[in-house]
Amino acid sequence: MKPSTELFNLIQSLSKSEKRFFKLSSSLQDGEKNYLKLFDAIEKQKEYDEQEIKELFKNEKFINHLPSEKNHLYKLILKSLRGYHSDNSISSILKQELKNIEILYKKALYKEGFKILKRSKKTAVNHEKFYYLFELISWEKLLIEEAYEQGEFNEDLDQLINEEITVIEKLRNLAEYHIIYSKINYIFRSGGFTRSDKERLQVDEIANNHLIKGKNTALSSRAASICYYIQGFCNATKRDFNTALSKFQRTKDILDNNPLIKNDLPWRYVRTIGNIINCHIEANNLVQAQELLNNLNDLKNQKSFKSLDIKVKIFTIYNNAQLVIYEKQGDFQKGLKRINEMEIGISNFQYKLNKEQTIQFYYRISYLYFGAGLYKDALKWVNKILNDNEQILRQDIYSFAKLFNLILHYELNNYDLLDYIIKSTSRYLKKTEKNYQSEQVLIKYLKQLTRTNNESDKKAIYMQAKEEFELLFSLKKEKIILQFIDVISWLTSKIENCSFETAVKSRL
Repeated sequence: MKPSTELFNLIQSLSKSEKRFFKLSSSLQDGEKNYLKLFDAIEKQKEYDEQEIKELFKNEKFINHLPSEKNHLYKLILKSLRGYHSDNSISSILKQELKNIEILYKKALYKEGFKILKRSKKTAVNHEKFYYLFELISWEKLLIEEAYEQGEFNEDLDQLINEEITVIEKLRNLAEYHIIYSKINYIFRSGGFTRSDKERLQVDEIANNHLIKGKNTALSSRAASICYYIQGFCNATKRDFNTALSKFQRTKDILDNNPLIKNDLPWRYVRTIGNIINCHIEANNLVQAQELLNNLNDLKNQKSFKSLDIKVKIFTIYNNAQLVIYEKQGDFQKGLKRINEMEIGISNFQYKLNKEQTIQFYYRISYLYFGAGLYKDALKWVNKILNDNEQILRQDIYSFAKLFNLILHYELNNYDLLDYIIKSTSRYLKKTEKNYQSEQVLIKYLKQLTRTNNESDKKAIYMQAKEEFELLFSLKKEKIILQFIDVISWLTSKIENCSFETAVKSRL
């Protein structure tokens, strides 16, 4: 069985200050600390090598029970991180305050507990932390009962019960929005843009939910931000980017107008800006997209956006969107200059990038090389996607990567191999639940091109293909292929005997 890399991943994710805090905390403990030796050894590794660890400590007794030592160290690091970050989020602060109230209550220090409770309730209300607010109200009822027994009747229990009912309603309302968001997120993460009538019906069902379609159905700013985000998502999956833009902008406005909630939901804010940028790119508002992209990159310097997970999100959204802007502008050479910097970032974040982010990078890098006429380099990167053989995640990217692969082999004159790949790609597309005519049209003309040696005949095929695609793109759903392969510019480059980069710039 392959050794677990969980401990290695955790140690590699630590910042310098987190490592310092862990070692300072450990120094307060007496006795031999084998776990520190293990920590230092794993920290130095670039990739986890358990055999190297065993060899390094072969004369140490603790190495005979390495799994338990690793588990012990893992728990100690998490405990240290809880202490280090105890005051870094509202949730952790409220958790501590709830514990303090419980301790004071058990010591019969009711007035002291009540003082902390009032302060904590104000914090929970301002940040719309309804779960903690519900817990605080539960403690408040107990404290009021104790006050009544002392003959103090300053608090109105009925008013508190009504407050509790309101909090429960808001909590339930927020939970319902989270469930709806999970549904639309699943549709997009699995298939990307809606590819079939079945998926479009699922999106329509979500969009027509009374909580999404109705007015004033969100009972809090948190719920409202999710509501508009879901509306934006639904419209984006159907490629209605104008409506999607207005909905994502509403989400951003809600968070901007509620800075406490915005700082508590940095991931939603970052993703919202990322979606706004994508909508601008789709509408060819590249100046606005670039401006927002620069603003997004500046966020990583703000306190609430400095955590590692947010830095990873900003890195991926920024770089993917920047490459798409270069592609849209035909600035492939400028894009190539960023690849080295991106590869360093991908290497630094290799254990933090999820698969969707990784395959998006692979595709965009491959497309940059294609735009620059470096087809072998492009093929190397697209093969990273195709060799993965993913069956569930972002099937739109995998499907278009297969089509893009055909064009690359065509450009490399691999006609014998291409004939086989065309057949396998065609079989794959027929098995998927989709109804994009553009995919089959591209395959049809590539088949014709591979069987034609005469340049004059090839030009006629290019012209006929371009004409059919332009007619096909009058249907909004068929334009999805352009987000992955600019077939019109590619065909234009062949007809006019110019570079793909020139054709893209001319079309823009």
